[in-house]
Order: sequence, then C-alpha cells, then structure tokens
Amino acid sequence: MITKQTGSSIGSTIKDMLDEKINSNTIMDNNPGVATNTRTTFLYSRPTQSLLVHEDVIDYETQLALREKWKNLTITDNFLFEKVMRNKRICKRLIEKILGMTIADINFPESEKVINMRRDSKGVRLDVYVTDMDGNIYDIEMQCTNEGPEALGGRTRYYQSMIDADTLSKGSDYRKLRTTYIIFICTFDFLGHGEPLYECKTCWTKKSRDVIQDKSTKIFLNSTVGTADATPDQYPEVDKDLFYLLQYIHTHVIHGDFVKEIDEELTNIKFSETQEVAYMTYEMELLVRHNDGIREGIAIGRKEGLLQGLKQGQSAGRKEGLCQTALSMLENNVSVELISKYTSLSEQEILDLAKEHNLL
Repeated sequence: MITKQTGSSIGSTIKDMLDEKINSNTIMDNNPGVATNTRTTFLYSRPTQSLLVHEDVIDYETQLALREKWKNLTITDNFLFEKVMRNKRICKRLIEKILGMTIADINFPESEKVINMRRDSKGVRLDVYVTDMDGNIYDIEMQCTNEGPEALGGRTRYYQSMIDADTLSKGSDYRKLRTTYIIFICTFDFLGHGEPLYECKTCWTKKSRDVIQDKSTKIFLNSTVGTADATPDQYPEVDKDLFYLLQYIHTHVIHGDFVKEIDEELTNIKFSETQEVAYMTYEMELLVRHNDGIREGIAIGRKEGLLQGLKQGQSAGRKEGLCQTALSMLENNVSVELISKYTSLSEQEILDLAKEHNLL
C-alpha cells in the first residue's frame, strides 16, 4: 500500500507499516521505503506473494525494484507524462504555450492511440494524442533518448505519415488532410544550437524559402536550456511558463503557477494506489514481453544455427568432392588449368593440393 504523509520530514526514516487488508493488487515491503520529490513521502509494506503476469512469476526482488522505480519517477517517464497530460486543462495550456495560440477545446479520441496499418508494417503508439474543435491533431511525445537528428527526424516523418494514413479515407482529396502538430519534448538539444525550441516545416529551399502548405508542423523542445541559473529573460522567444516547464524537466525545480499545477497533478498520481498498480502491471508486462523476446530470439538462433551448420556441412562436402576429383585428374597428369576449369577450384588451390599429396 501507499500511505501519504504531509509535513517537512521528507528525508526522515519511516517505520515499518503493515496493512491488515492485503489483497492481490497490493505490493508490500517490511523494509521501510522512502520516495521523495518536492513534497511527498511513500510508505510500503511487504507483499505476501509474487505477482503473476501471464505465465511468468515476477519475483519479490523484481517487485521491489519496480516499486523503487515508481517512487523515483519524474515527469520524463512516459507512463507518468501520459497520465499528467490526461488532465485536459494542463494539456490544453501546454499546447497553447508551445504554439503561441489559443485553442477553444481539446478532446482525447482514444485512451491510447495505436496505429497499425498492416501486419507487416511498423506500428506506432503515440504518447499523447489529442484533437481540437477544428479537427487539428496534436501528438506530444516525451523523448529521453538522443537518437540523433537523422533518426529522430525519421521518427517524426513516420509518425506524420501514419497519422495521415489513419485519418484520410481511401480516395479522399489530399486537401482534406488535417493540420497536424508533432511535438517532441526532448531532454537533450536536438540540433545542438542551444535553442529552447526548434520548429520545422517543409519549405522551398531556393531564394525565398517559402513554406509549403502541407499542414504539418514538427516541434522539438530542448529542456537542457533550463539550467538552475537560467532565466526566462534569456529566451524571450518562448512563453515564460514553457521555459519554466523545461527547467522543471531538467532540474525538478518549481517556478510559476503552471509548473506548480503540473507538479501537483504528478504528486496526486503518485499517491494513487490505482495508478501504482497500473504502472506495476504495465512494467511487468513489458518485462514479460522482453523475456518472451529473449526466448524467441534464442529459439530462432538455434534454428538458424542448425540451418547454417547444414549449409556449411553441404558446402564442406561439396568442396571435399571437388578436391578428390582434382586429385584423380592430377594423378592422370591432367593440366592444372584444365582441372581448374572443370572443378572451379583455383589454380593455387590445385597446386597446394598437389604439394600436400606429393604429386608435384
């Protein structure tokens, strides 16, 4: 269970707590566990048994590791970021601050947006997928892995194409494509120029660099500008609250009402036992999939190894047969050139074979 405490003793040691109403969804620990952010402390007690996910038993040590991970989650974790962005007010205000415009309202068409066009194609799972009253689409992603501009640029292109294919009906006019904004909040500097925000559009590169109206915009935010000593005055091109959010992501320091609202929402989520169980289940299923992938990889590797061994054996047997033919021809004084022609062995291989069998 999770017990909420208020007060300033954030780093204090907590006594063991046991819950008499233990159920299968509660994970407990006799050892005191303390998780802190700006205002929270978590208490845990020991589980009575391992959790079962599909056919895999998640051992106690793994449960503890997942619990420790839950305690220390920040806004940069995809699971937590998605939950925070489910708050419509926060999500709407964030989009407005990034794009510098007012939106009447937003909707979450699906609890989880997954696009799979074909069985053999690469599907995508979008972190935060929302639409507004005009049908515009906003995809917001938290990106912590720096894959490099080429890979990340390719990712946004693929996301864009999947969204377009998902929303445009077969045979429809391309003018009916919906306006889309793909926004990546990065914990690194995407292009390395020290800018807080990179806005990318398709444009004509000759002379005027006119923007092609393809209704798509890609934005990359750079949280590394939000160092502890940085101020919003250094980056007047972005909204002050947006800068404070980048600083919060980078340093976990709270400035401004908007970031305070985000942090309070995050804290409420982390105090929710339902959300904790959802996170544990999510992580355990990922672990099971990972283990299944390893087992499948081993099985495929064994099969490929057997096939490779068979091919190598066949190749070795064929080579041995050619060598025997070459030896017989050498014994009958056939020229090396002619033997090479009929056996496909190189002249050097034939000469080496002759020397090995004292035929030269």
